[in-house]
Amino acid sequence: MDGPWGSSSGNNNPGSGGGFSGGGHNKDSIDDLLNDLKNKYKIKLPFKGGMKGISFILLLVFLGWLATGLYRVEPDEQGVELLFGKWNERTTAPGLHYFFPTPIGKVLTPKVEAIRKINVGFLDNGSSKRDVLEESMMLTSDQNIADLDYTVLYRIKDAGQFLFNLRDPEETVKVISESVIREVVGLTRLEDLLTVSRQSVERESRSLLQELLDDYEVGILIQSIQLQDVNPPSQVIDAFDDVQKARQDKERTVNQAEAYRNTIVPEARGEAEKILQEAEGYKNKLIKQAEGEASRFTQVLDTYMQAKETTKKRIYLETLRDVLAGSSKIMIDQNSGNGVVPYLPLNELNKNKSGDNN
Repeated sequence: MDGPWGSSSGNNNPGSGGGFSGGGHNKDSIDDLLNDLKNKYKIKLPFKGGMKGISFILLLVFLGWLATGLYRVEPDEQGVELLFGKWNERTTAPGLHYFFPTPIGKVLTPKVEAIRKINVGFLDNGSSKRDVLEESMMLTSDQNIADLDYTVLYRIKDAGQFLFNLRDPEETVKVISESVIREVVGLTRLEDLLTVSRQSVERESRSLLQELLDDYEVGILIQSIQLQDVNPPSQVIDAFDDVQKARQDKERTVNQAEAYRNTIVPEARGEAEKILQEAEGYKNKLIKQAEGEASRFTQVLDTYMQAKETTKKRIYLETLRDVLAGSSKIMIDQNSGNGVVPYLPLNELNKNKSGDNN
């Protein structure tokens, strides 16, 4: 039945989607749209209700986005955290960490245990080596020129400082190391640099270079500085070769002298010890003889005090015996010959005496 507002079966009902867009009409439209998408792309929604499904999906997406803030730092790495592209001056150690996810936060994990190498004074392409004179020529303390090539070995100590405090880390280390090496070489004689001072120059250069890099906060740890080639300029290399040969001859002569000294000194010490032992034995012998003589004199004195005349006569006879024992005795009767000097064959007597002694 038609009324003043039209037919009752028309679409003028506000809730039927005609002239007004009420809440029920919006919900039905979204459900229809989701159903169309599901049927067209065969999407399976976790809930039958469309809004609940979308909310759940958005929640999962948000949770997944938050989970991207988890990051892992390997044992040979350091983590550098960036907040809106700016380093927050924090470096993380190896392990599992969390930071703001992208695009709010970002984490860099450079390798910090790898040993890096910088060659100064020469270019090494593996198959060939070329000298760079403007880097290798240096002045020594004795006003000589040395052609010195060296290698700097370093690694990253602080990844954040290394990445953001240096524009060109390799060039920075190279320039500073050149300055340090020139300073140390400038305090060293060329002869010492070629022979005995190579290790001391390496140690002093490394220590000074590390101090400068720490002052600049570049996050680099110098492992070592290795001198590769140390030579005089090519124009005077022959003269220096002659000096080297002379030095080797000197060292050989010194070594021979040392060997001779090591041989003769022990022999002299042994001979001195032998003489000392002989002297000690002779001293003991004289002491014993003196003690024996003193004891005999004491005994003779005791005997003399008991019988003086007898002792005197005995000593007199013993003395005559000792004095006349080694002499030839010829006795002549002065009453014979009636004033004629007798002939005595003294030579024959001496021969006979010598024969008797043998």
